[in-house]
Amino acid sequence: MDDARSLESVRTSYGTRAADYITALGSITQAHPDDVALIQQWAESLDGPVVDVGCGPGQWTDLLRSMGVEACGVDPVPEFIESARDTYPGARYRVGRAERLSVDSGTLGGVLAWYSLIHTAPEHIGAPLAEFARCLRPGGGLALGFFTGPTVEPFDHAVTTAYYWPMDTFTAEVEAAGLTVTRTAMRTGSGHRPHGALLATR
Repeated sequence: MDDARSLESVRTSYGTRAADYITALGSITQAHPDDVALIQQWAESLDGPVVDVGCGPGQWTDLLRSMGVEACGVDPVPEFIESARDTYPGARYRVGRAERLSVDSGTLGGVLAWYSLIHTAPEHIGAPLAEFARCLRPGGGLALGFFTGPTVEPFDHAVTTAYYWPMDTFTAEVEAAGLTVTRTAMRTGSGHRPHGALLATR
């Protein structure tokens, strides 16, 4: 499937199930405390505005805003943007996509992409990563959350096809985009798919 059709599939699938997703994951209290702590620590090190790519219902954007970060949430699903504006009105939100953030080069202090690239096919993963690198200022930071596994492979996610990534493979993709990976973390647990997190700087 080409990138445009894949994006439309993701947008349609999430739009159809937006209410269920918002109920299940739309509050920061539903996030794993280790993830909240990691992103808070990461955000404290940033200087400049941050774009929360694939912001969904806006819970992570609002967390950043609560820390005094100039945060903007971007998501391709209009239903999520509408919910974010209603539920977390303190931050800015707009419809957009990871491959085209519509910001000037070298202007962002940070990009948060927490599980927002899980549906991007491996052959297309370089495009959003290159866009993140373009938008970050020198010293700016990237935080990624994703599903990790021993090989790059698709699986049947509840919404639409998603992908597992080995940590070293995803690290190589991020560094190929011009970023330096500074920290990685993995977590497994009963009833949950293996989690990976990665921090990088421009």
